[in-house]
Amino acid sequence: MALLFTEKNTAIRQTVFDALNSTKITDIHTHLYTPSFGDILLWGIDDLLVYHYLVAEAMRWLDVPYDMFWAMSKRDQADLIWKALFIDHSPISEASRGVLTTLQALGLDTSSRDLDSYRRFFAEWKIEDYVDRVFELANLEGLVMTNDPFDDLERPAWLEFKAVDPRFHAVLRLDTLLNDWPNAVPKLNSWGYTVDLVPGRETYVEIRRFLRDWAGRINAIYMAASLPPTFAYPDDSVRSDLLKNCVFPVAAETGLPMGLMIGSKRAVNPQLKLAGDSVGRGNIEAVEHICQENPNIKFLLTMLGRENQHEVCVAARKFRNLHVFGCWWYVNIPSLIEEITRMRVELLGLGMTPQHSDARVLDQVIYKWSHSRKIIGDVLTEKYTDLAATGWIVSEAEIRRDIAGLLGGNFWDFIKR
Repeated sequence: MALLFTEKNTAIRQTVFDALNSTKITDIHTHLYTPSFGDILLWGIDDLLVYHYLVAEAMRWLDVPYDMFWAMSKRDQADLIWKALFIDHSPISEASRGVLTTLQALGLDTSSRDLDSYRRFFAEWKIEDYVDRVFELANLEGLVMTNDPFDDLERPAWLEFKAVDPRFHAVLRLDTLLNDWPNAVPKLNSWGYTVDLVPGRETYVEIRRFLRDWAGRINAIYMAASLPPTFAYPDDSVRSDLLKNCVFPVAAETGLPMGLMIGSKRAVNPQLKLAGDSVGRGNIEAVEHICQENPNIKFLLTMLGRENQHEVCVAARKFRNLHVFGCWWYVNIPSLIEEITRMRVELLGLGMTPQHSDARVLDQVIYKWSHSRKIIGDVLTEKYTDLAATGWIVSEAEIRRDIAGLLGGNFWDFIKR
């Protein structure tokens, strides 16, 4: 007989967390790569320590010139960051704590503070076996990559048809195409796609061919682009032109959803390289225009600014072709994950995907999902308890159904319907 709940918070909490801890997750946005792609899949303690969040954090303590830091080996960079953030100061930031959560989950003694012993641990693993271990610890069923044909390190792997682990799903990333058209043009022409700096009919045909070719080559499950806070649609930019005449027609033709990730300000401090990007408030009206103009295309949306999160929820209430997902980048910290998840549940119910890891280092999925599961569980416990107080009886099976949707099922249902 199904377990029934009244106002007993402890019973609800136990069932919520049992379901969260046993349900397999689809991580719907990462920057990870299938193992056969080689060194571009980052993993291990040194990659964890030179993660761009920790680079930016450490540079606030270090007097090392930027160019000197970047000239160092990865191991030496990791040594500096370890000393600055873990030895000279307590590692209480989310990114620092995440490293320790990961090491602890892997069975390492974090109290030893012995960086060399951690390095020896990782050196003993074969990457294929380590991927299996990470998936087990994070309770992942699959994850979604970020795949940019303009990336000179990644592109050769696709051209060589290297085997892709079936748990790693591809996404066709369009950042260079949409945000850096002058540099995209010569590359496209060198690859056999005849395009002009000022797009016209022939260029549209060629870009649509390029998108179809690469979506098919990588077996993409959606297309996506990271866009600046100044992103507007419609306007007179090349970006809007390419979206309207190339990207959206291909999305409509193929059924591929389009992911919109809005709010990233690139290279605010270029000396920090990847760590130098920042955040700005985006324009939700652009999303509303896009969804209204393209009712038969499915859009995934996440926005980087905390100030945008309420608007995002309201927009998703108005357009059923819009699916809100994750706490992206700078809002992927516990205090904001809790705030945003609670807001989404209150405005959207269960019709969204509350989290993705955005992991750039394989091991990060361990801590990002460990930390997020607790926050999501606390919010759901509160909401199911509120529901029980109305006299509505919720079964264990219904809670498990709901959580399966939140941890990936809603995403798959949306992109496949």
